[in-house]
Amino acid sequence: MTPLSDLEGTGPWEDWRSSVHPALMFSFVFLICLGVCLWVRGRGQKKSPPGPIPWPLVGNAMQLGQMPHLTFCKMAHIYGNVFKIKLGAHNIVVLNGESTIRQALVKHSTEFAGRPNFPSFKVISGGKTMAFGAYSDLWKAQKKIAHSTLRAFSTVNTETTRLFEQHVAAEAEDLIQVFLRLSSGGEYFDPYHECTVAIANVIFALCFGKRYSHDDLEFKALVGRNDKFGKTVGSGSLVDLLPWLQCFPNPVRSLYQSFKDLNIEFFYFVKDKINQHRETYNPKVTRDMSDAFIGLIDHGEGAGEVLDKEYVEGTVTDLVGAGQDTNSVALTWIILLLIKYPHIQKKLQEEIDNVVGQDRMPTAEDRAQLPYVQAFIYEAMRFSSFVPMTIPHSTTRDVIIEGFHIPRNTIIFVNQWSVNHDVDKWRNPSQFQPERFLDENNQLNKDLIYGVLIFSVGKRRCIGDQLSMLQLFLFTSILLHQCSFHSNPEEQLTMEYITGLTLRPLPFGISVRSRRLHRKQETRY
Repeated sequence: MTPLSDLEGTGPWEDWRSSVHPALMFSFVFLICLGVCLWVRGRGQKKSPPGPIPWPLVGNAMQLGQMPHLTFCKMAHIYGNVFKIKLGAHNIVVLNGESTIRQALVKHSTEFAGRPNFPSFKVISGGKTMAFGAYSDLWKAQKKIAHSTLRAFSTVNTETTRLFEQHVAAEAEDLIQVFLRLSSGGEYFDPYHECTVAIANVIFALCFGKRYSHDDLEFKALVGRNDKFGKTVGSGSLVDLLPWLQCFPNPVRSLYQSFKDLNIEFFYFVKDKINQHRETYNPKVTRDMSDAFIGLIDHGEGAGEVLDKEYVEGTVTDLVGAGQDTNSVALTWIILLLIKYPHIQKKLQEEIDNVVGQDRMPTAEDRAQLPYVQAFIYEAMRFSSFVPMTIPHSTTRDVIIEGFHIPRNTIIFVNQWSVNHDVDKWRNPSQFQPERFLDENNQLNKDLIYGVLIFSVGKRRCIGDQLSMLQLFLFTSILLHQCSFHSNPEEQLTMEYITGLTLRPLPFGISVRSRRLHRKQETRY
């Protein structure tokens, strides 16, 4: 047989090689050009955030579990601080970490100021609340009015602030008497309900100029409705994202119906109170916030041209609903942490005694002289992160965050828990350490308190944050000045919680003793 090498230069083989060689070269060049074109095109394409693979129909809903804020922290370790999940047919971008969240909500505040077009949001006060309303000129006008009114009540040394302080002090003293009565005979009780009543009374006095007794039937019904609202609000969003859940009987469908019923009842309750105010309105006398909003929206310059009268009800609904739920849960966490760490409780009382003395109650003016009390409150908020996720945002237009393209009308979840428990930001974040907020001179470190994320940031930041902080300071300092709090020795305390709109501690037992009586006994001996 003739070797193949010997065939070179001969007829048939030479013809085959000369015909194949140009075809191979052309294919090779074509593939290189195609690869370069695809690479250039890929660089020009908009990069979408990564995320877990969704399941058919439900998306990633089954992967979130009972505590989505913790699940999102775990996902962030895999996919980064910006990742995408799917719930039903909706693409959702989740933001984690302080740098990412502030970049989105502060630097790109307008782009992230929207709210998803959820039917459940429109159920709440007819869709005319700031908390759940769409970002628009109407929303901006409403926020401006509400913000200016709230600022008047939270600025130190103004007549309205002193009125608010009187409301809080009265409720704190009443709460102390209830605590002592429930503790008589060495009894232990869960303080959550009584904290809710006290906080609700402050908000009611602020908005309606009226407080209720702890046994008032109308008041009990209202407090009960608000507690149910916190449990069902998540169901509203779930049905918005998975609307097919309404097609057959299931627990989520039942909760969603309760959610709608509660909101309708609450809207008519607020509307009735506002109508009573309108009938007795006097432009020369501002009795409470309802009067202030009626004056600005119903009778102010350009009244009716921008906001109609129902925005009064919507704004008051925001204040009553949001202020009651978050502050009552915060106060419950504060009491739990006082009995969990009695040495911290004692240190707080020593600071209050040294500054305030025994002849008067703590006031708002004492706040600057009580840095440890303030540090304790900030650490309680950071540690509990009792508002782990903000109300869902949506993008108002296309935006780029950390190199990822997020289209207009994308639903955004903001994980505040990830900021408050970031191991790179906080040393031992799982430990409760109020001292972390004090500098070398034992003064409040303002840079660190800025890093606690509870009230959100940007255009959707809670406008009642200063009022809430003042209220928590007054309740905490007055309660500690007058009482000591003790745990049930037969009960093992846990930091676990019930999930909902807020994270509420599991029921726990306390006993409360009067420090005033204890001081008298010490003096006698």
